Amino acid sequence: MEKIPEWFIKKEEWFFAMKAERMITIIGPTASGKTGRAVMLAEDLGGEIISGDSRQVYRGMDLGTGKDIEEYGDIPYHLIDVCEAGEKYNLHRFLYDFSKAYKDILERGVTPVFCGGTGLYVESALSGIILPEVPENKELRESLKNKNLEELTEILKSMKSLHNSTDIDTEKRAIRAIEIEKYYLSNPDTAIKADRKQATPLDSLIIGIDIPREERRKRITERLDKRLDSGMINEVKLLLEKGVSPEDLIYYGLEYKFLTLHVIGRLSFDEMRNQLEIAIHQFAKRQMTWFRGMERRGFKINWLPFDMPRKEFINTVVSLNEN
Repeated sequence: MEKIPEWFIKKEEWFFAMKAERMITIIGPTASGKTGRAVMLAEDLGGEIISGDSRQVYRGMDLGTGKDIEEYGDIPYHLIDVCEAGEKYNLHRFLYDFSKAYKDILERGVTPVFCGGTGLYVESALSGIILPEVPENKELRESLKNKNLEELTEILKSMKSLHNSTDIDTEKRAIRAIEIEKYYLSNPDTAIKADRKQATPLDSLIIGIDIPREERRKRITERLDKRLDSGMINEVKLLLEKGVSPEDLIYYGLEYKFLTLHVIGRLSFDEMRNQLEIAIHQFAKRQMTWFRGMERRGFKINWLPFDMPRKEFINTVVSLNEN
């Protein structure tokens, strides 16, 4: 008798494998509920989640980054807790880690569900760019070391368009950005791989979680108070006790910036809480600005209401994914 094919015996696994040709990306501003939506899809499709958040990579930074690990249940996830707090994770490392996770998931016949709110990381991954390892240029660094941030910014502007401010947060980062651009000029073949116009975008359905501004603001405020009550200040104290410097925590911004300033005595509790709330609202606005920019740059984002019932949401996504 002819042996029954394994795929027929495990037809459910086979069905998932057949659907695993296309990644589904869930984006949205903070507090929009995108993690919950990603988990819904992963549960329904037998998928695995890849995080596209620039701060959830750090171990021990849980409440402040909104990891909400409990939401994942039994769903496997990637790019969360991959490095120690205090390290400087960057786009180059993220793209390497993302590519590794993405290929691994596809090779196992599983649907990748990419979920995140860090626009630069998400867009860069979807663009399909490959960032090379750029060696240190000691001569260049020496020639730039006495220039201020404004001067370095002008140099960088003369070399490329600045789509975000991460390259010019500090003199050190600006010098590194100039170093990279210089390397690309000397290595045009490598530069092509890092050029979004030359790269091959990943095949992904992109779902945006559409939440009204006032509802978003309400959720941000409620979530902030809940996390403060859950021990977010103690989380920062523990990181400091473990040896992470205040400067490094402040560098991470938002919760870690303002909570650290409170813990070291530079802000009262009320000052910290009020300034942090404003900063998170501003951050959510910047996220939406980035996502709208992605649409102008050619990415098709299918916006679905944040409060769409689960079954309707899943059916809509599946339908869009088939078209």
